[in-house]
Amino acid sequence: KTVFSEQLVIFPVDVDHAFAVLQSRAHELWARFFSSSLGDGLRYTPSDCFETFPMPLDWENNKALEKAGEAYYTYRAELMVRHNEGMTQTYNRFHDPEELSEDIFHLRDLHDAMDRAVLDAYGWDDLQPECTFLLEYEEEDTKKKKPWRYRWPEAIHDEVLARLLDLNQTRALEEAPPTTKTSKKTTSTNSSTNKSKKKTKASHQQPTTELPLLASIKPPND
Repeated sequence: KTVFSEQLVIFPVDVDHAFAVLQSRAHELWARFFSSSLGDGLRYTPSDCFETFPMPLDWENNKALEKAGEAYYTYRAELMVRHNEGMTQTYNRFHDPEELSEDIFHLRDLHDAMDRAVLDAYGWDDLQPECTFLLEYEEEDTKKKKPWRYRWPEAIHDEVLARLLDLNQTRALEEAPPTTKTSKKTTSTNSSTNKSKKKTKASHQQPTTELPLLASIKPPND
């Protein structure tokens, strides 16, 4: 019998496009930026990490995303079955710089290709990241395994995060309800009856400036 933690997050999507984006390093760095910590890992909260994440435009119809997501998902599943390993063991090998098996090399290549498809979906073909093994933090206990991670260099990490934040702010402005103010302007005439006439003029609709930092997206349809 398996008892799942209340911290488990499930995405009820059955399309490879969504899988590619949510499994990408772009979404991972977004999640790590907005998540709280849980030991050495992170506490993923959908309200902070998923609902605020600016998905690429028209991602549902992006064939490159679909192809990359399907290839990565299928191969990873076959790899875990072949070695009788779960996610944790598989990704421990994935991030281990001393792991030289061909199947892990291929999994890394597929992940890089999936990230490439995601960056292209955003229109960021000027970014050409190359992953490398970097320490997440310095481990003082020499008996513990060093926290290596196969990931983007810091410069690419910061650039992608900055672009996602800018895109999020743009979406927030676009989704904000417009405000309409009606101002009244009164003019007087020098007619013989000395009557004043009032003219009403509606102001232009402007996006509200009191916006949250983050916009929300609609979860994919079933």
